[in-house]
Amino acid sequence: MLNRELSEAFQDLSTPLIADACLRLEVPLRLAPPGIRPVLPGSKLAGRVLPAQHYGSVDIFLEAIGMAESGDVLVIDNTGRLDEGCIGDLTTLEAHACGLAGIVVWGVHRDTAELEQIGFPVFSYGTCPAGPRRLDTRPTEALISARFGEFAIEKQDVVFGDLDGVLFAPESIIEKIAAMARSIWRSEREQSLNVRAGKTLREQFRFDEYLNTRSTDPSFTFRKHLRLLGGAIEE
Repeated sequence: MLNRELSEAFQDLSTPLIADACLRLEVPLRLAPPGIRPVLPGSKLAGRVLPAQHYGSVDIFLEAIGMAESGDVLVIDNTGRLDEGCIGDLTTLEAHACGLAGIVVWGVHRDTAELEQIGFPVFSYGTCPAGPRRLDTRPTEALISARFGEFAIEKQDVVFGDLDGVLFAPESIIEKIAAMARSIWRSEREQSLNVRAGKTLREQFRFDEYLNTRSTDPSFTFRKHLRLLGGAIEE
């Protein structure tokens, strides 16, 4: 799936729907650590991962951007550091000008006022006014892979981000994930419309029937009941 198609497919979806789809398809969840949030509250992004391991110099970002395809997302591994804003307005402007879809930082940013004016999707832990004051040895795989929390991220991955957070999924099965997410979305929208029309979730999910079955079979879970009915509220 091309970056443009990814972005279009994600317009009506969300990270919770993508996460639920991964669970349905038994795809291991790779969630960014809690606290990674967009600078602009309405920001959404979806695109192929463009990894970069920060080691103290902005040149790694410029080199990565020079290798990017339109719609890629610059995913920066700064080991979760909170003591340096590793990107700011100039890197963001460069990414925007070169057709990237956004930036996701395992760390913090700076130049927040300027980033708000630029209006480009940037996700991070928050802000720090100080820039990097170090220059470490550049890792040999600095433009091949990146860590983001507990997970290793590569160019063969796709990243999704919105107000609920950021998650990663393998590009090889992204069409299946997107199709499942849209199926769940349709089911949930139908359930929502039914509630608004006066049919409660307990009615839609035949909740009394579930309670009766559970009373005779303690191993019978609500999730199993929902799967039998085709409901999607827990996935």
